[in-house]
Amino acid sequence: MTAAVCHDLQHPGYNNTYQINARTELAVRYNDISPLENHHCAVAFQIFSQPDCNIFSTFDAEAFKQIRQGIITLILATDMARHGEILDSFKHKVDRFDFSDEEHVTCLKMVLIKCCDISNEVRPMEVAEPWVDCLLEEYFMQSDREKAESLPVAPFMDREKVTKPTAQIGFIKFVLIPMFETVMKLFPQIDEVMIQPLRESRDRYEELKQIDDAMREEQKKKSENLTMGKKK
Repeated sequence: MTAAVCHDLQHPGYNNTYQINARTELAVRYNDISPLENHHCAVAFQIFSQPDCNIFSTFDAEAFKQIRQGIITLILATDMARHGEILDSFKHKVDRFDFSDEEHVTCLKMVLIKCCDISNEVRPMEVAEPWVDCLLEEYFMQSDREKAESLPVAPFMDREKVTKPTAQIGFIKFVLIPMFETVMKLFPQIDEVMIQPLRESRDRYEELKQIDDAMREEQKKKSENLTMGKKK
């Protein structure tokens, strides 16, 4: 719970790719290795070091060491650059999962905090969609800055190349559903309460994409007809 609360502390609004490509202070400080997640960890423990905020003050040194390592492990797991690595590790364990095996349990916790981190589309549409709008605006602000600074721009963040439906369809189909379906092997009850909402969200965005595509095609035809009319 503490790792989840702290996992995005002092997020600057620009992702790790930007930090590394722009050679920011955070990227230099953390040697291009999960600069944001390392920063979130550091800020969290700076806060905990203050007497009024030290929620671990009653733990002995060994217990605190274990708690600290656990929080760091989980926050670092939220770096999406590690998504494939972490999910693959969990897939290799899930069919023979052993709750008495510390390595298995740690891997499960890493996957669960990832589920929490990117689970917006599990929530009802009226809750999820405003946050999608906020996220896309954050992406667009970053891509605008990257263009201004002559840095590489990810297509999924470029306001000239991505729409809300196209952004969400790919993310839901190729990131969210596969991850939640893997977790479902351990916890079948999430099918109805989490995976079904994801499928419904995917279907809704696919319908919106069809509408967008039809509107663009209609606009294209109108433009072509107008051009042909001028030539005549």
